[in-house]
Amino acid sequence: MKIIIPMAGKGSRLHPHTLKIPKPFIPIAGKTILKRLLESLSKLIKIFSINEIVFIIGKNNNEYFNIEKNLINLSNDIGINPIIYYQKNPLGTADALLKAKNSLVGPIIIIFSDTLFYNKNFENELNRKYEYDNIIWTKKINNPNLFGVVKCNSLGLITHFIEKPNNYISNLAIIGIYYFKNGLLLKKELESILYKDEQGEYQLTSVLENMRKKGTNFFSKEVNEWMDFGCKKTVISSNSKILSIEYSKKNNKLIHKKSIIKNSLIINPCYIDENTIIKDSIIGPYVSIGKFTKINNSNIKESIIFDNTKINFAILRNSIIGNYCSYIEKEKEINLGDYSKL
Repeated sequence: MKIIIPMAGKGSRLHPHTLKIPKPFIPIAGKTILKRLLESLSKLIKIFSINEIVFIIGKNNNEYFNIEKNLINLSNDIGINPIIYYQKNPLGTADALLKAKNSLVGPIIIIFSDTLFYNKNFENELNRKYEYDNIIWTKKINNPNLFGVVKCNSLGLITHFIEKPNNYISNLAIIGIYYFKNGLLLKKELESILYKDEQGEYQLTSVLENMRKKGTNFFSKEVNEWMDFGCKKTVISSNSKILSIEYSKKNNKLIHKKSIIKNSLIINPCYIDENTIIKDSIIGPYVSIGKFTKINNSNIKESIIFDNTKINFAILRNSIIGNYCSYIEKEKEINLGDYSKL
């Protein structure tokens, strides 16, 4: 078995934060999205003796970020040497996987790099892989028109794959985690794809529907928790989920002992990294703050602050502030009479 991680997208919905670094390397509570993903797979890698991890990356024009070096380091941390393929033109998820066609052999797991999940039955479901043939992991959501979805029968057998349906068909979203018993079948279908979507891209959902129509069985398995990092809104909500989960596990150990907090209220769950200084402020809930950041006289909730940033006199919510930023709201005097609104 091998793991394939497509990560060739431009991350344009997360600009300006993805102008300098690829989306999978955005830090969430002290760890990048990709590092968190690989750590979540470490148990799986040991159980199934996986010795091959495949990355599909896009054209990297950022001279300040060596994506290949970072992928090698992260893979070596979990004891695996990576194989890297390149998608020079962003033509969709199916086209990206086709670039790795030489690795589409035998049983494979495909996990997209902008998704994290918690599923206590994940390894057990894969242990029963011969019962299921192919597995698509899903999650019930409130906005299925934004995702590819599946429709199933009472046994969990998928009867339809639909990409971003205009009308309600199902609320079971495809979350970007797949198991294929035979990668060659996927490779064969990828090589025959003819139809692009409205954005001119080849989508994996269409490939899966074609395979289903030709007799390939897919089963849906629902995860316990799913964190999506496709856009700013989902990054912030996923940060909140991760903080809640880790706070319950680590018993208030998300605040680094080398951080300095003076005359401030921290409303947990929050992550505060080392050498960060917070004065005269209210922080939280659901705030992640990086290293060497200074925050004064501010009220921040449901936000992500990167490293080496300075924030003064700010009221922030649902915000992402990058590295080496300086944000200062003007200090002002106000006199308001009765029944005034500001």
